[in-house]
Amino acid sequence: MFQNFEVSSNPATGAPRVAKLREELNRLQLDGFLVPRADEHQGEYVPLRAQRLGWLTGFTGSAGAALILKNKAYVFVDGRYTLQVRTQTDPAVFDIESLVDNPPASWLEKNGKGLVIGFDPWLHTIAETRALKAALEAQGGQLVPVQDNLVDLVWTDQPAAPLEPVTIQPLQYAGQEPRAKLNNLSEAVAASGASATILTDPASIAWAFNIRGRDVSNTPLPLSFALIAADGQHILFIDKRKLPIETEAYLTQLTKITAPNLMENTLAQLAGEGASFMLDPALAAEKLRMIITQANGTVVEGTDPARLPRAMKNKAELDGSRAAHERDGVAMVKFFSWLDSQPAGSVDEISAAQQLEESRRTVGEMFQKPLEDLSFDSISGAGSDGAIIHYRVNTDTNRKLKDGELYLIDSGAQYRDGTTDITRTVAIGEVSAFEKKTFTLVLKGVIALSRLRFPVGTRGQDIDAFARAALWQHGYDYAHGTGHGVGSYLAVHEGPQSISKRGAQELKTGMILSNEPGYYRPGEFGIRIENLIIVKEPQAIDGGDIAMHEFETLTFCPIDRRLIDVSLLNADELAWLNDYHAQTRDKLLPHCSEDEKSWLIAATEAL
Repeated sequence: MFQNFEVSSNPATGAPRVAKLREELNRLQLDGFLVPRADEHQGEYVPLRAQRLGWLTGFTGSAGAALILKNKAYVFVDGRYTLQVRTQTDPAVFDIESLVDNPPASWLEKNGKGLVIGFDPWLHTIAETRALKAALEAQGGQLVPVQDNLVDLVWTDQPAAPLEPVTIQPLQYAGQEPRAKLNNLSEAVAASGASATILTDPASIAWAFNIRGRDVSNTPLPLSFALIAADGQHILFIDKRKLPIETEAYLTQLTKITAPNLMENTLAQLAGEGASFMLDPALAAEKLRMIITQANGTVVEGTDPARLPRAMKNKAELDGSRAAHERDGVAMVKFFSWLDSQPAGSVDEISAAQQLEESRRTVGEMFQKPLEDLSFDSISGAGSDGAIIHYRVNTDTNRKLKDGELYLIDSGAQYRDGTTDITRTVAIGEVSAFEKKTFTLVLKGVIALSRLRFPVGTRGQDIDAFARAALWQHGYDYAHGTGHGVGSYLAVHEGPQSISKRGAQELKTGMILSNEPGYYRPGEFGIRIENLIIVKEPQAIDGGDIAMHEFETLTFCPIDRRLIDVSLLNADELAWLNDYHAQTRDKLLPHCSEDEKSWLIAATEAL
């Protein structure tokens, strides 16, 4: 199993570990030290070695930071983790702050008078460092880079860096030769006026070189850095112990391969010879800027040139994603038909998540397209647990799926030909009219986006309200974005595209996004329905003046008919739902067992 449900942290470890770190503060004459939930690559998933925030504080969420002062300590988390952080950290040691409303830079701007705060410049981006520095200097304080991370100095059994093998992503799934991608990146670098750029996001590197790895969970990344040169003299900074003979021979044709521990000297030498480097201030570590400028080199600020083309999937990537989603739909049918056949009270959140993972594994073997990993740990929430947006069940919180409750399962898979992400909320027995009403309002939001046409140049923030309008009409909303980008056997959360109030990226042909409105009543239940969608090429409309984008739905899995209040759907919405269920039945039925076929036919019957 890819998932582990054991409790992974202990609040009691916080006090002695913070005490050890404070000894280092005193030794270095610092007033405090920042501990972000980040590694050198600023990714969502980090290797065990880089999970410093979790080791120090006990908090294991995917976003957060800590500020350790001589007499106080703070953990900053966003709204997804306000409940989790209080169960995982020691309240006698840590105060909780909002990562959104009062992040470390804002906190220091108000409270950092005269403070000298240490930070590891490998773990903070250029933009983040700039904000922290300005906040402290406005208070007469100082931000000081440290040579050695203070957590590393006191973490005596810190795991080693990962050395998982790197594989080649076949052209049939990648759709474009790496040489062509690298040439396009070189042109983008030249256009910026720089000599080279440094790709710090391993997803961009994996995409550019058509490689994949297993250095972190859930996302097939080989951790590495890449120098992409305007003149084509590229350098990949990666440990050769990760490279099987075939992969090394393949990469040697595209780039020079250099050990990561030589990167600082290499960049300093090139900078000293007059090279200029384009760095993305939102992604690149402050340490890279320091290395270049201290060697009298020039930094040109720009965006990661691989990010946008990576988001705009080509035909092979889209075809692969369609195939992956069809198989994943079969696995979902296998799971839900099993769930409906189980005696009341016999299934809990963990056993349900395990069964879904096993269904994906079984279907992958059936199609000879193995399940490579989960794209994230399943959010398996029954009743009130479903109201916790990023709930992560463990052996302490595990509860039964009870009659009269809703069950929310948000899950995804990694296959060689595509990455999936799907949420379904289902009834366990008979539920209330209010739960059916709010479920149907959420469904109306899914349908509104699915049916939407929009002109070229439309951004995610321009259409976010379509998914919320039905909920707003009744005085409801949800506290998360409506949609995130999704990679091609890469990160399940991929930028720059999103559908949210802050989604400023123009939606372009070939982008994959999620469509996932929800409704959450704390202490009672949660509802989310999620499909993945593709931005289609603009098409002329009969009688219209301009061509319009629309979305193609990728995800096919029944939406629980038992929860739909048909009186709240208009004719167009009902037609969409019935057509969606007809397509779901046609696509998945040939791959199902007889029992599964019976379940699927009933689950997709027209309303």
